[in-house]
Amino acid sequence: MTADSDDALTIRAVAERLMKSHPQVDAGLVQSSVQTAYEELRYARVRAYLPVLMERRAQDLLPSDE
Repeated sequence: MTADSDDALTIRAVAERLMKSHPQVDAGLVQSSVQTAYEELRYARVRAYLPVLMERRAQDLLPSDE
C-alpha cells in the first residue's frame, strides 16, 4: 500500500533531515528506516506528531555513530 501525498511529503522530509544529520549512513538505509517507521505509525490517530515520531523511530533503526 502506498502513502497518500501528505504522508509521502512527510516521508521525504524526514528522510532528507536524517540524511543531513547522518551523512555517513547509506541513503538507502535511511530511506528504508524511514519507510519502516512510517509503516509502524501509519495508522496513528493523531497525525500532528507523525513526523517527529517517524524521525525518532527511524533514527533508532539506524546504526549508532559509536
